[in-house]
Amino acid sequence: MTTPDHTLDALGLLCPLPVLKARKRLSGMASGAVLEMVADDPAAVIDVPHFCAEAGHTLLDQNDADGVLTFIIRRK
Repeated sequence: MTTPDHTLDALGLLCPLPVLKARKRLSGMASGAVLEMVADDPAAVIDVPHFCAEAGHTLLDQNDADGVLTFIIRRK
């Protein structure tokens, strides 16, 4: 498993805030750096992979553990 360089807690935030916060955090990171984001908005399962595909970032992993979603994203 890849060790994240940064973490983002988006728990309690609803669409589109998790993606907007991820975009902001990723923009301040170096190319190739890895962000771990946790969220509990059910829409994030769709929104985060779509955001990564559109922005060119790589979604390395996503996991759902009892409604807590974890996304591992490598910045382009």
